Amino acid sequence: MRAVRLARRVTFSAGHRYWLSSLSDAENRERFGAWASPYNHGHNYVLIVESEGEVDPASGMVVNIKEIDDIIDRDVIAGLDGKSLNDEVPHFADRAPTLENLLPFIRSRLVGLPPQVRLTRLRLDETETLYAELEFGSTEEDLQMTLTRSYEFAASHRLDNPALSPEENVSLFGKCNNPAGHGHNYVVEVTVRGEPDPKTGMLADIGALDEVVNREVVDRYDHKHLNEDLPEFHGRMTTTEALVQEIWNRLEGKVPAELHRVRVFETARNIFEVGARA
Repeated sequence: MRAVRLARRVTFSAGHRYWLSSLSDAENRERFGAWASPYNHGHNYVLIVESEGEVDPASGMVVNIKEIDDIIDRDVIAGLDGKSLNDEVPHFADRAPTLENLLPFIRSRLVGLPPQVRLTRLRLDETETLYAELEFGSTEEDLQMTLTRSYEFAASHRLDNPALSPEENVSLFGKCNNPAGHGHNYVVEVTVRGEPDPKTGMLADIGALDEVVNREVVDRYDHKHLNEDLPEFHGRMTTTEALVQEIWNRLEGKVPAELHRVRVFETARNIFEVGARA
């Protein structure tokens, strides 16, 4: 029998700041840059706990979901929800409560999982446009940390192959062959991976990542007609498959960490992805 993965989604609210009392004002500002502040701000965090295991033939389940919920609520949420992380969680008295530092802490608290399940992934959303993931391999040391930032731009395009007849294009592309084109509010997720900086607790400088993606992608494509305005698409089909590949090429080697994945949401139902080769 194949193992089955299950994910549980929970939420909690907490405040934090990028400011360590052990450092001077100047040291804090040097370390955390634009994010440095001696005052708290808060988030409604979303945590996804994913695990896998064999299905028990007697119950038809990998594990009772209530058992998972009890562990998450008791060992994780109770210690974080409604708290000022810097002040009320001792682990963060001397380290920044970034997503990248929160995920290993949460992992360390999930020690009471039933023996028949194996933790495979943790995802923590800080906002709708920023989340981090910690993925687990076959051993405790086999870990991968990623950070994902999302962006949006509006653009139009037309799917038309000049090598085909008008009738063939309509048959192949339907409404997407409309001579005047059609548009989308594209959402782009850019994921980078690596080791968090031990001083800042951050895998990548979000400001630097935003600067690159806005310059190379958002500012370039927003309110453009892909077929008409972008030289990289001249003579090419402007499918989202081609778009996600082009975005990858424009970002690779320029973002402030290793590029791991680019995902483009053309609509809520159409999602395309390019990932780093293993």
